[in-house]
Amino acid sequence: MKEIAFFDTKPYDKDWFDKLGNEAGFKFKYFENKLSGDTAPLAKGCDGVIAFVNDVIDKDTIDGLYENKIEIAALRSAGYNNVDFKSAFGKVHVVRVPAYSPYAVAEHAIALLLTLNRKIHRAYNRTRDYNFTLNGLTGFDLHGKTVGVIGTGKIGQVFIDICKGFGTNVIAYDPYPAKDTDIKYVSLDELCRTSDIISLHCPLTESTHHMINEEVLNKMKDGVYIINTSRGALIESGALLHALKTKKVGGSGLDVYEEESELFFEDFSNTIIQDDVLALLVSMPNVIVTSHQAFLTNEALEKIAEITIENLKEFFVGGELKNEICYQCTKSKTCDKKHKNRCF
Repeated sequence: MKEIAFFDTKPYDKDWFDKLGNEAGFKFKYFENKLSGDTAPLAKGCDGVIAFVNDVIDKDTIDGLYENKIEIAALRSAGYNNVDFKSAFGKVHVVRVPAYSPYAVAEHAIALLLTLNRKIHRAYNRTRDYNFTLNGLTGFDLHGKTVGVIGTGKIGQVFIDICKGFGTNVIAYDPYPAKDTDIKYVSLDELCRTSDIISLHCPLTESTHHMINEEVLNKMKDGVYIINTSRGALIESGALLHALKTKKVGGSGLDVYEEESELFFEDFSNTIIQDDVLALLVSMPNVIVTSHQAFLTNEALEKIAEITIENLKEFFVGGELKNEICYQCTKSKTCDKKHKNRCF
């Protein structure tokens, strides 16, 4: 039985991993610590590691794993901007879960939008104090509004389908448009200028880092709503805060935050938060912040465990790693993985 060090463990992780892992011949050694250069030695004696989206898989972490003869790091997430692939190449294979439940994330984005627009969060707090006034709770019809979707992968496409059900006019931007769809693509500039609501569904890369910044925000309609369930650093938080203060942005639903790694998934209810930008965002009546929970459905958790375990099985039996994130593909025309082999 292979033993796998499981980092950044939460109670809801264990149910499906224990059930499916035992059936597949894996035993998990759970750690609440995040994976980093400091905690990598905890995996000594294990056959591999499982990491999450806010773990730090940099050069120090890679070297620590490699020194302890660990050659596989399985991300139980789709995102991988927290991995130094240059350092990992030739030492540690990195696999991920490319898709688990696009419905979970898309539905959460809609939930943020509906709650924000119809002031459900404020109404809930009022009625608990037996305050049944309606002042300040006015929203707007989604029907007929223009929704701009940035990123049209599986999640973006599900979000688009839901929005069409509300009778909205959907436009989209993606440098790699989805084929065989009826999605109406426009330039990013046009999307920002004409959308009443903008929702982000793209990965975090060098080119998308702070793609929503002061300059881009200034192009948007006054009172635009911005939803982000992808990666926090897609939005320059200070610029968003200023746009909210000046009412350029009418409201924002954020499931992610660019400085979330030391905060999200933990309980700081008895602590004074030192991040002034986040503290101000949370305090605003027209902002809803959830703690990176868009993925959190039973169906998604089962799928994440299933694919992660399958990725580990492929590694240990010596097969092709279908979900390996390949460093060579963008660097070499002779990439082994293109021939259904491993990255190295």
